[in-house]
Amino acid sequence: MKKLYLLAASLISLSGFLQAATYKIDPDHSTVGFKVRHLIGNVSGRFDKYQGTFVYDKTNPSIWKAEATIDASSINTNTAKRDEHLRSADFFEVNTYPTLKFVSTKVTDAQGSKAKLLGNLTIHGVTKPVVLDLEMLGEGKDPWGNERASFVATTQINRKDYGLTWNQAIETGGVLVGDDVAITLEIEGIKQK
Repeated sequence: MKKLYLLAASLISLSGFLQAATYKIDPDHSTVGFKVRHLIGNVSGRFDKYQGTFVYDKTNPSIWKAEATIDASSINTNTAKRDEHLRSADFFEVNTYPTLKFVSTKVTDAQGSKAKLLGNLTIHGVTKPVVLDLEMLGEGKDPWGNERASFVATTQINRKDYGLTWNQAIETGGVLVGDDVAITLEIEGIKQK
């Protein structure tokens, strides 16, 4: 009886992996964005170059996972001078640390299309655990027959945790750049065959 139970459990586990699909991130239909406090307002930006994959099966959230690499030099806040400063040794130091990386480790709190995706985020040579609030938006075929899936994920990090400590005091009190960075990922992927 014990052998039969183990065989059944193995088959159920295997069936989940057989249904799961790997999707390659489509950068033409995705956004890796962020927002940070600046003076009395916020500045938004994005990274324009990145690649990665995610595994998705709507019936089995426990196997959802994602991995992505971002080109640090592709940072874009729509202001060339500021972007140049962000690439410098004051911030991302892109000549020494050319990439940012995320690798998921597990999924928790899955309810319907929502879950928490835990993983490790590496920025500026420092790796820290993060939790992404994840929502799968759906899946379907595009007009060219490609199967696609999409999700949005958000988190907040403290930039100082990653060694991004540059700042400047302002005359009226306070500092030029906030510590907390809100990250929003809007990702669409194409199913790999």
